[in-house]
Amino acid sequence: MSRTPIPGTGLLKGLAVTIKHLGRRPTTQMYPHERPDLAPRTRGVIALMDENCTVCMLCSRECPDWCIYIDSHKETVPAAKEGGRARTRNVLDRFAIDFALCMYCGICVEVCPFDALWWSPEFEYSEYSLDKLLHEMGRLREWADTVPPPPMLDDGADAPAEVADAIEKADKALRAAAGPAIGAGGTAAAGGAAARAAGAAAGGAAAAKAAPKKAEVHVEGGQVDQETYDQLIAEGKSERIARSKAKAAWVRKEKARLAAEGGTEEPEADVTEAEAAAPEAAAPEAATDAGTPAATKLADVHVEGAGEIDQATYDQLIAEGKGERIARAKAKAAWVRKQKQRMLEEGGA
Repeated sequence: MSRTPIPGTGLLKGLAVTIKHLGRRPTTQMYPHERPDLAPRTRGVIALMDENCTVCMLCSRECPDWCIYIDSHKETVPAAKEGGRARTRNVLDRFAIDFALCMYCGICVEVCPFDALWWSPEFEYSEYSLDKLLHEMGRLREWADTVPPPPMLDDGADAPAEVADAIEKADKALRAAAGPAIGAGGTAAAGGAAARAAGAAAGGAAAAKAAPKKAEVHVEGGQVDQETYDQLIAEGKSERIARSKAKAAWVRKEKARLAAEGGTEEPEADVTEAEAAAPEAAAPEAATDAGTPAATKLADVHVEGAGEIDQATYDQLIAEGKGERIARAKAKAAWVRKQKQRMLEEGGA
């Protein structure tokens, strides 16, 4: 037999809870006056970096909700150098995501091979109608500016595989360019230009020790070395890779220039792959000193039969592990430069 509760017990219990919490601070966040502290990997909204997009359509094909809409057109890029061939590329016209359908699975971010899609912590994009949740490329690009940088690695942690591979490729390219650069310097010395540079470097060896090194010079990036960019585009590289390598080439040249201005040492010659493959064409100034009029340039000489290849350059590039298509294109360019150089020397003689 249950006892009947005393009347007013429930009211007293409620008042006890109220009195207990009277002296405590509230735990409720007063949004939007107080902003929440979000985790670094918060999945707020999908942002787009359109400069990285190559219109490969992987994100649209893998999306389980079919909420990504992409439009593009093809453009023909003319050859950057004589003897090259024109190429076509896809240009992004429209990239839209319908967040009324998106279920935030993140598959599009995972499958993007060029890091064009990212998770942004932004979450304040609610609308009063479903139609307005279809966001176009301009809005998605604005969200890309809010993507936080990746967290720092722990002490002693290994670098990501793609970073380690990029560093290894860069070191290998520098080692491969070191040998041909010495050969190109020897050929230029025969013409007289490199001999003067070597004499100046030998005479100012003591001052060069006090000059700052290229690694110690800080240069703000963002500029593009147009010559390197055009060369890589002519070789068939993608626009993203060509732009990143051209930015690195510009930084190297600026560091060499600043290091040379800070002391008496001559800046290091930035030897491109095409010049390393054809040492004879790496120093047009030497040909000018050998007897060619200064007003005549290699670009002013027309060479018939640009389909020939320089066999020595082709064999060297194949031995370095380059693809046959790239090796043949560079060998054609080397042959054209050698023919122009020969015609200039004959005209000057």
